[in-house]
Amino acid sequence: MNKKIFISTGEVSGDLHGGLLSKALFDEARKHSINLEIYGLGGEKMKNEGVHLLRDTTSISAIGIWEALPLIIPMMKVQKKFYESIKKCRPNCLILIDYMGPNIKIGTKLKRSRNSLPIYYYIAPQEWAWRVGNNSTTNLINFSDKIFAIFKQEANFYKRRGGNVIWIGHPMIDLTKKLPSKKDSRIILKLRSNQNILLLMPASRPQELRYILPTFLKAAKKLQLRYPSLVVYIPSCRRVFDERFRKGLEKYEIQGKVISQKDDSELMPYIYSLTKIALCKSGTVNMELALYGIPQIVGYRVSRVTAFIAKRILNFKVRFISPVNLLLKKLIIPEFVQNNFNEKKIFYKACRLLDLTSEKAKIKKGYTLLKKELGEEGVVDRAAKEIIKSII
Repeated sequence: MNKKIFISTGEVSGDLHGGLLSKALFDEARKHSINLEIYGLGGEKMKNEGVHLLRDTTSISAIGIWEALPLIIPMMKVQKKFYESIKKCRPNCLILIDYMGPNIKIGTKLKRSRNSLPIYYYIAPQEWAWRVGNNSTTNLINFSDKIFAIFKQEANFYKRRGGNVIWIGHPMIDLTKKLPSKKDSRIILKLRSNQNILLLMPASRPQELRYILPTFLKAAKKLQLRYPSLVVYIPSCRRVFDERFRKGLEKYEIQGKVISQKDDSELMPYIYSLTKIALCKSGTVNMELALYGIPQIVGYRVSRVTAFIAKRILNFKVRFISPVNLLLKKLIIPEFVQNNFNEKKIFYKACRLLDLTSEKAKIKKGYTLLKKELGEEGVVDRAAKEIIKSII
């Protein structure tokens, strides 16, 4: 039996989840003696799992209206190629992963054209947590035949509005494994017995190199001066970022190391084992750090133009920017956004987390509550079983 699936996603996190799901889909297909082909928009992780990649979309993603302007023409070209590919390969279903702007357009257009292609949304936009304008939602319910919700709140949100939803849990649960010992980690990373890691995870989009990276580097320099035993590590999720990160360390005379994408998966468990604190942007990484029990500070900034339009014109409202805080509906991990995102405030809060046991205890307590909300292991396999069952 031959079957085809098309996956549409973008950004580094979308590629990660696309890769995990693709592997699970191939595994499940083999159990049913299905010869499965997967085509898609995504990145290297999907390609490495055997997906026929139509275009690498990790490089054409941005948050914000102003920031997205240079990407309009490249995205239009990608979408044109996408529709041509859908007609050519005639998949048995389409899976949309995150990547809200492009995927909402794709789903809406296909439904309007009365295309009978089944559409599944896996990792939907977090509409349950934020609102734009008059609190209306996207058209996601109208064009999605099934929504695979990763949060309970998300499942309830779409069910109340008439969506066909199944709650599967958060995929990061499947990735969280026991970390190696600190002793073994120091041997692998060649760190002395008194050295620990200050982890920086500032960027997965080009715009974040400009708006987020410099502030985190300034804060890291101040922290390293106060705590000389801290060594800065910056994992690079995209090879094109490596040199920018290295120049940043050199510019601020920071003792540290950039971990290239090819070494990322092998070394991250050792890095996490020795991480005292992480400074990171908002996103999937916040969940990963929380599941490993690592104290973190989240920061984010967009251009002034985007911030003004979002607040004054679109009436965009969100209580928190980190999915950890959004899910628990309270401030578990510190957040610094827009005008509050500066190195002095980050430095002060980081010192409190490093010096005060009570501050760390608050975060750890929140992490314990978080784990109870994310479901049981086997998340990606559950999604894959549902999808393969639907196309047999």
